[in-house]
Amino acid sequence: QVQLVESGGGLVQPGGSLRLSCEASGSIPRFYVLGWDRQAPGKQRELVADITSGQSTNYADAVKGRFTISRDNAKNTVVLQMNSLSPDDTAVYYCTARYPSATRPHYWGQGTQVTVSS
Repeated sequence: QVQLVESGGGLVQPGGSLRLSCEASGSIPRFYVLGWDRQAPGKQRELVADITSGQSTNYADAVKGRFTISRDNAKNTVVLQMNSLSPDDTAVYYCTARYPSATRPHYWGQGTQVTVSS
């Protein structure tokens, strides 16, 4: 059974930091691209960042310079370090996995809430 299990969400003040982790288990191949999407209330789901097995990264313009994505291929895990958070970053964050040539994820985690508020 394919599973993407996220952890690390929560409430943080503006300017603060959070670290999201995701473990990909089951039959997700290690060559898949791992990443994070997010969905804020009333908005469409959007890509935050993703990373290939070769460690190439891709970021949404809104998070460049503030968020860092990394992965451990041996453990099939992906981490999103989020710094300088603002209320605009409030959303449910989903861990994702996709075939390298695919444009959309094949698998999603259950989501973890990130709330940025004073």
